[in-house]
Amino acid sequence: MRVLLVEDTTGLGEAVRDQIHEDGHAIDWVTSLRFAETSILNTTYDLILLDLMLPDGNGFSFLKKLRKAGSSTPVIILTARDQVSDRIEGLNAGADDYLIKPFDLSELSARVSAVARRYRGNPNPLVKIGHLEVDLNEHRLKSKGQNVELTAREWAVLEGFFQRPGTLLSRSQLEDRLYQFGAEIESNTIEVYISRLRKKLGREAIVTVRNMGYRLETNE
Repeated sequence: MRVLLVEDTTGLGEAVRDQIHEDGHAIDWVTSLRFAETSILNTTYDLILLDLMLPDGNGFSFLKKLRKAGSSTPVIILTARDQVSDRIEGLNAGADDYLIKPFDLSELSARVSAVARRYRGNPNPLVKIGHLEVDLNEHRLKSKGQNVELTAREWAVLEGFFQRPGTLLSRSQLEDRLYQFGAEIESNTIEVYISRLRKKLGREAIVTVRNMGYRLETNE
């Protein structure tokens, strides 16, 4: 996924950024609502992690504005405000989950995965596509019954195919899964990761459609 983190506390922001990146997602980190608004105008995000108390305003207002504009992007609120009334306000404003600081980073990862599955219409973390068996929670993969070890970036590319089995994904769509906003993109990066995945899963697992992109083979 591509995630937007809106958090002005440096230590926490770095920890969350590193955790989400370790989970195999691309993440952009901003420290104000102004930068958050600019980011969502220029980039499509799969999830927003939103602090409430920011230097230039309240996260509740940002969330309400987002929903009023028709955005359905899932939002997880990250805040030290632990009153029940705050949680109710957040959920009523359109949040999908509410995590109280301080929190365990592994719990954050689990909640991110749970929200993503709900929006993909697949609450079951165990998915079978062709000869591949995937545990989206644990990031475990089997090919023809054998365990397959993937790097975080290999997983990020493959998960894009899991989310849209049988759908053609362009090179730019796959690049968005790997790179944070503003990062330098090398011309052959996607080809390199597709090649690595084919070596681990079988050359027939990912089909190339010339000048258009790639598709995960869904047949047995």
